[in-house]
This record gives sequence, C-alpha cells and structure tokens, in this order.
Amino acid sequence: MTHDKDPDPAPAAPGFRSAIIRKGTVRATTRSFLHALGQDDEDIERPHIGVFHTGGEMSPCNLNLRDQAQHAKTGIYAGGGTPHECPVVSVSDGLTMAHSGMRFSLVSRELIADSVEASVRGHQWDGIFAIGACDKNLPGLMMGMLRCNVPSVFVHGGSALPGQMPGPDGRDLNVVDTYETIGQVLAGKATAEDLAQISRSCLPTAGACAGQFTANTMGMVSEALGLAPIGSSMLPAVFSERAPLMRRAAKTLMRAVWASAQGRGPLPRDIVTRQALENACAVVSATGGSTNAALHLPAIAHEAGIRFHLDDVAEVFARTPLIADLRPGGRYLARDVHYIGGAGVILRSLLDQGLLHGEALTFTGRTLAEELASALAPDGQVVRAADNPISRDGGLAVLKGNLCPDGALLKTAGLGTLSHRGPARVFESEEQAQAAVQAMNYSAGDVIVIRNEGPKGSPGMREMLGITALLYGQGMGDKVALLTDGRFSGATRGLCIGYAGPEAADNGPIAVLRDGDMISIDARPLARSITVELSESELALRLQEHARHARVNTGAQWGGLLEKYALTVRPAHQGAVTHSGAVTWLRDEG
Repeated sequence: MTHDKDPDPAPAAPGFRSAIIRKGTVRATTRSFLHALGQDDEDIERPHIGVFHTGGEMSPCNLNLRDQAQHAKTGIYAGGGTPHECPVVSVSDGLTMAHSGMRFSLVSRELIADSVEASVRGHQWDGIFAIGACDKNLPGLMMGMLRCNVPSVFVHGGSALPGQMPGPDGRDLNVVDTYETIGQVLAGKATAEDLAQISRSCLPTAGACAGQFTANTMGMVSEALGLAPIGSSMLPAVFSERAPLMRRAAKTLMRAVWASAQGRGPLPRDIVTRQALENACAVVSATGGSTNAALHLPAIAHEAGIRFHLDDVAEVFARTPLIADLRPGGRYLARDVHYIGGAGVILRSLLDQGLLHGEALTFTGRTLAEELASALAPDGQVVRAADNPISRDGGLAVLKGNLCPDGALLKTAGLGTLSHRGPARVFESEEQAQAAVQAMNYSAGDVIVIRNEGPKGSPGMREMLGITALLYGQGMGDKVALLTDGRFSGATRGLCIGYAGPEAADNGPIAVLRDGDMISIDARPLARSITVELSESELALRLQEHARHARVNTGAQWGGLLEKYALTVRPAHQGAVTHSGAVTWLRDEG
C-alpha cells in the first residue's frame, strides 16, 4: 500500500516488525482487534508505535504524563504511524520514603524495563516513544528501549515549579525543605505550624522534584546519551511548550522508524556507546547530580551489552568540573536552567572544553556536536563556563579502601569539608537508625553506619533521604558522616556515603563494623578513600567469622516480587541489574 500522506514514504509491510501481527490470511483475527481499537485499514498498514508512559496518580511526578502522551500520539499519527498507548507501573519515592515500601522503588526500575520489553516484543511494535518523570521511571524506560533496540525516543516529563515561602521571605521551596524542617521541629528549632506551612507550599504543581535530584539528573542524562531532544529535560512539566515538544519529538521518531524499515538510521544500541555513556557521566558530575546516576548508568550500559561499571563512572567524574550551581548543593533549580537555555547550555560548555565526545550519535541521526551547535552560552550564575568552574574535580566522587573495596559514592557538590574521622555508630537497618536520629541518640563526630540495606540484603536497596534530611534539620548535617550499603536520594546533601560495596549481604567489610571502630574518610581529589582503622589480619578474621554465621537473604520472608529480586540482583557497582546482559531480538522470531 502506498502511504501518500506519509512525510517519508517507505516500502510498506515487510520493512516493519508489526507486519507479523497484521499481514496475511491467518492474521485476520489480529486485524479484528486492531479494528476494535478504532483503526481503519490505512491505520493498520502503518508502522505501530508503543507510547510508554508512567502516568497516573502515584505522585505529582506522574500526574500529567498521560496528557503529554496524547500530544506524542498526535505527532506519531502526523508522522505516518499508528500509536498505541502503553502505561507502565511506577513507584513513588516520595510516598515510599522511610518505610518498608521503599524496597519496591529500585525494583520498579526493572519492572518498567521488563514491561517495555514484554509489550514491544509481544506486540512487535515498530518503535518506542517513552515518557517518564519519577526517579526510576527514566532509567527503566531507557533500559527497555535499549533492550528492545527499535527506533526510540525518550522525553523527561519535566519538573514541578518550586513553591514559595509565604510572607516577606518569599524564597523558593521544594520538597527537601519539608524533609529538613521535620528535623528542625524534632530539634526544637521550628514549630509544627512552620512545618505545616512549608509542607503545603513546597510542591505547587505536577512534575518531578524541582532540584538536581535523581529525576532531573537522569533527564539531563537522556539528552547526553542522545536518546532525547536537546533542551527537553529542563522544561517544567506544566509549561504549554510541552505540547509542541512532544509532537516534534514524535515526528522525528517517525522519520527514524521509516528509515529503519529501509535499513537506515541509528538504533538505540548504535546511540548508547561507551562514548555516550561517558558523556552522560560528565553531565552528572558537571551538575552535582544524583549519586543514583552511578547506579543507573551501568544498568543502561548493561542493556546495550557494554561493560561499564562504577570504576568507569569514577574516571569521568574525576576529570569533569562542576559548572552548574544547582540544589541540593547549590542555589538553583531546573526551572532556572530552562530559563537560561536548558541542558544544552551545560553540554555545549563541556563540549567546547573537550569534555564531551561530540561525535556520538543522537536519535535524530545527527551527532551530539551538531545538535549542540545552536546551544546558548552559560549565563555565569546558574551555569559557568567549563574553563571557570565552581570546582575543578566535579560534584561527585567514588571512594575506595579497605571498608569499600568495590567503591562507594559521595556527592561533594556544596560540601564544606571533604574529610572526616570518627567512631562508627552501627545500625542494622534504616528503622534502627531512624529511631536513633529522631531521638538525637548520636554524637557530633560519629560515622553513622546503616547496613543490610543493599540490593540483595534489604532486598531492594532503600534510600535514606529521610535520615539525612533529619540530620540537616537538626543542625548536625556537617558534624557527622553517614555510611550505608543502601542508596541516597538525589536530594541528599552532606557527608553521606552510599552504595558501599560489597554490601553486608555479600560479606562486605561494612558487615563486620562494630561501634567505636574508627573510620577515616578523605574525599579530596588525590585521596578518594574510605578506610576502617583495623589491621589487615583483624579485618580478615572478622570477615571469616561473619561468613561462617551469615545467612543468605533469599527474600523468602517477603515472598513475591522481592523474593525474585533478591535471587537475581547483582551488586550495586554493576548497576544492580537482574539479568545476564543485552538480548538480541530477531524481528522474525515470531
């Protein structure tokens, strides 16, 4: 059939994967299902595109994603395709914080990737348009795109606008202000009325948390990887400009789909190369982004068949300067980045100093350098030029030593001090630590240790924003350090070291720490170390003893999803992935 209305006519049926579900006598019943969806013969003959989004009422991050998806569907149809809306699961970090529900947050990343694969491979869709906004949505959707390796585009659903402090102060508020005010109330430095006022004011619109936390960090990552339109990630969720953005992205995707049917154009695994992954690491470091990116980037690489672990991430972090003054370590929010020109400003500044691989491909078929040719120059406040950085060694650091042989992560952006030495104050779970911190049952100088919260040991690798925000609210954020084999939120600040590997459940040294053991942390560029002051023989003896008595956590006490996760999840420094590697999809596999 000739597609007279298509912008780029291409050979029809055999060039498209979806032909297998709609061509021939034996597919008459499939065509019946497509007719029942409201499609006519012309619609059925078009390429079929899965529009994946995590929209719903699980959190404000997700609230308007379905509306945005409708604009993507319009663009797909205008570009010659037939869209199929495919909502997928999402778990809100905001609603799971500081209780057992957080175990399902990181797990949801795998569920999202699995859902994309199941739908695309099951229905033989010809392309993917993916929209996500909450923390695990973004990497989960990108992982699914790479696993399926069909023409794809990703668009971050955008951040919320900040709230405003009532009264003459009038300062911008975001949800972290509420977390930290809780600590102030517990410390007697704020009232319950103050907390209620900030709680009501801090999150006034739909969208992801407003700072350079995990969602916005991974939004910038999607642009740096080449999977998203330049300038898309920092556009607030509620701005009307989102409608044409979605339509333009969809039309570009359709050009890639038509090209792919003729054997032309880059697919996701052509785009996400080692160079692209290094570009993504660079934008994380340059913005003081979320430590969770160092968990998600190895997982994305894993789907592309690339071995790219924490050590690879660390190399890029070490050579990339901090140039964006963004919260939580800095002063500005995603909205402010949008107003000065978007993430392209940051990427272009890095490119001009030779800190990005400009030859890396993007989903448009053009190189990253070509896409950045019209990006604006830094404004000097929100974003500085890369040759005049805030800090020359970036906003994140990977620490290693006898306490964390596989590495641990620290966000250095905004820290007043990069070193600490103090006695361990050991807790066996987040709940134990939460109770002690709420009661202020710790001392200045302590290293608060929270173990058994890794991917396998938790299971699910909970994040500790509730505790870290309490510490700051109590005025102790710069007086103690915190170490965990669990995760942190992108909103965490302070000398908080997470993702410690090996985790306690894998007989890592964190498993054998005792109260009072002296821990030394040095995050300065030439050190990047974390050690426990024990002799090699003492540490080995403790580990041997622990291994004899330790029980493997199979997640059986939880059953269901967490049991399956505990049995398959790999270590954090490998991305906490749950399968063996990239899969090959033969289009005629049936």
